[in-house]
Amino acid sequence: MIRFIRRKMIVKIMHTETVDNLPLIEESARFFAHQHILPHVMEWDEAQYFPVEAMRGLGDLGFMGVLVPEEYGGSGLGYHEYVSIIVEISKVCGSVGLSLAAHNSLCTGHILAFGNEEQKQKYLPKLASAEWIGAWGLTEANTGSDAMRMKCVALQDGDYWVINGAKNWITHGKSGDVAVVLARTGDLLDSHGISAFIVERGTSGFSAGKKENKLGMRASETAEMIFDNCRVHKSQVLGKIGEGFIQSMKILDGGRISIAALSLGIAKGAYEASVKYAKEREQFGQPIANFQAISFKLADMATKIQAAELLIRKSAHLKNNHQPVTTMSAMAKYYASEVCVQIATDAIQIFGGYGYTKDFPVEKFFRDSKLCTIGEGTSEIQKLVISRNILKEG
Repeated sequence: MIRFIRRKMIVKIMHTETVDNLPLIEESARFFAHQHILPHVMEWDEAQYFPVEAMRGLGDLGFMGVLVPEEYGGSGLGYHEYVSIIVEISKVCGSVGLSLAAHNSLCTGHILAFGNEEQKQKYLPKLASAEWIGAWGLTEANTGSDAMRMKCVALQDGDYWVINGAKNWITHGKSGDVAVVLARTGDLLDSHGISAFIVERGTSGFSAGKKENKLGMRASETAEMIFDNCRVHKSQVLGKIGEGFIQSMKILDGGRISIAALSLGIAKGAYEASVKYAKEREQFGQPIANFQAISFKLADMATKIQAAELLIRKSAHLKNNHQPVTTMSAMAKYYASEVCVQIATDAIQIFGGYGYTKDFPVEKFFRDSKLCTIGEGTSEIQKLVISRNILKEG
């Protein structure tokens, strides 16, 4: 009954183009996180269990197709709402926040942005409802930031493309029902030599490989995707042949906003836990919050969170208004992810010995935070993007 009521609330919200209903959306996401995710956080983390049932629940709320128009079964919301949803989920569990972000921004976002009408009608309703979980395959073992050197190749054979190679570090690489896969269809190092394909699970020659055993984000599945003479019909090409790399760079612009929001959520979770603990924990006859060493840490945390959120909200505004967002989204992702690590580290320090145990939440926030500085472009790549663009503008 709760899910039905919440879904009705989201459907009502879909008809507005303002952010006046952000508190309602945030409350809905917060309620779901505390009711359906929080009781299982450490269980899922320890077992590296990807909670597909929780993703389906998020789909019931409309959170797995946040940006997808209503005509394709989505919520038809904007980036401010999307940011808020990721933040509220990530305050409880970064792993679920990461999977939510990857599903929405990458696989679903790529099909929404570059799919033809037939492809949108076929895949978006299933992805928006979480009937199907999406994956996005760009990274390879030896081509992380250097994507134009990818070795996964697609060769044309009549009406089909035959894909051979592997993709690594893929969110939902094992459990995903459909994947957008980038493969080389032209010359090495040619930005117009890469194409995007939609590949369904069950397609002959498409299988899952190694599942990574990770430091953090352990309940968000990360696995290898293997292609062995995988035959994909030409109708599964996204856009035109040779446009895949350029498409991917545009998708990553929006994806970086989602990872910045993920970072913000983890940072807020660590900060809120630290404030609560500092008020309750007593030493020398008084709460440790009374000591300047602790209160100044909390002041730094709060300030960094506010600054990160402003960068993220500006990026969301630009994205909603179809304005150039590459530089700003890189700034938001870079700053928010680095701040996330700093705040999670300080949270451990405030908790002291307890913070180093799995009995308190900051230990997991600490482990989860580091991925934010790596995924969807490392901090170093973000600085490269930012510096190139500001020098070009100058």
